[in-house]
Amino acid sequence: MEIDDGGISLVINDQPQEESIIKVIGVGGGGSNAVNHMYEQGIHGVEFVVCNTDIQALRQSRVKNRIQLGKELTEGLGAGSNRERGKGAALESIDYIDSILRNKTKMVFITAGMGGGTGTGAAPVIASRAKELGILTIAIVTLPFSFEGKRRIEPAMVGIDELEQQVDALLIINNDRLLEIYGNLKLSEAFAKANDVLAIAAKSIAEIITVRGKVNVDFADVKSVMENSGVALMGAAEAAGENRALEALENALVSPLLNSSDIRGASNVLLNMLYGDKEILGKERKLITDTLQQKVGRNVNLIWGIGRDETLGDKLRVSVIATGFNRNRNINPKNVQGASSRKVQFRVEEIPEDLEMQITDSGEEERKAREYRQRQEENKLRKARQPEKPRPAARPSVQGKNAVPDTDTWLKRKFGNIDSLFD
Repeated sequence: MEIDDGGISLVINDQPQEESIIKVIGVGGGGSNAVNHMYEQGIHGVEFVVCNTDIQALRQSRVKNRIQLGKELTEGLGAGSNRERGKGAALESIDYIDSILRNKTKMVFITAGMGGGTGTGAAPVIASRAKELGILTIAIVTLPFSFEGKRRIEPAMVGIDELEQQVDALLIINNDRLLEIYGNLKLSEAFAKANDVLAIAAKSIAEIITVRGKVNVDFADVKSVMENSGVALMGAAEAAGENRALEALENALVSPLLNSSDIRGASNVLLNMLYGDKEILGKERKLITDTLQQKVGRNVNLIWGIGRDETLGDKLRVSVIATGFNRNRNINPKNVQGASSRKVQFRVEEIPEDLEMQITDSGEEERKAREYRQRQEENKLRKARQPEKPRPAARPSVQGKNAVPDTDTWLKRKFGNIDSLFD
């Protein structure tokens, strides 16, 4: 349905659709692109919303729920990289945002590419409103590439600091890490990869609740880990073959979502394991959970679930979410709904017999695990002997007003560490 009095102020879905307690809201260009990508994938059990000041971008989206922010303020032309303009646009359209949030929403993901005007300015406004309504609010945002310069990086840092005060959990994706992992990408490929990683993060968390399996993780479990948790870390990866369990876990723990950070300081970890045609074995499940506890620490509150995704084939997908790094963070007092006192230590529902690990297999599995780790160590030694590959050009060390901010140091301050778990 279009409301039009000289220009579209709101485009919303006027067709019946499945109501969901989970909303994914893309804010600005980057956030909307990520949501458009998720929408095309047809993820079940999630309702999508895109919010933008750019009316042309909204018209191109196939998402049913579309909100034009700041019709009067921006006249459909975007926020012009002005964070305050983006904030004002969201405040002007707060009633439309409110109507979406009040529709049975229990959990909302807010995705945005920080550094521009709309995403940086509007995301904290939307998050604040969601928290006021008692909704579990998770933001997933990207830091600009260093080549985008100070003009985008500094506003992004300010916007992320502001957003952190308005959400339960905040996941930050450092776009420069994508270049480190995927090498020299074309400009269009780099931005597409950033949008893809945003989508993967939101999809992986949503699947923990929406994909039903033999061991389910419900909304209460997710809330106990994410509520008022501050900056969070997340990794997700897939693997196939004989050693798929360890490979998927290892790749998840060095994924671009982790920003090269170490999860050992986490108080809570949410683990989800999805299989396709080849069902996960009890010994695989035990190997993953035991290895993860060894890495994080035995005192961590570990909640895990197992489900099936038919699209995986013979692959196994592992998603890890770690929270509770900064227990003394500042939280907007009006947004605190009361932190959950529920503590879950290695939650296990009734596991079918076919998932239980056979005692006779334990020795063989431990042998495989040792061999796998030995191969990993040999690979590291081999790489250490090889000439070092050229690294991406370092950021300019120029001091003064034109210096590009050091995002690595800024992220380190937030997480308290910067080392890779498997280095």
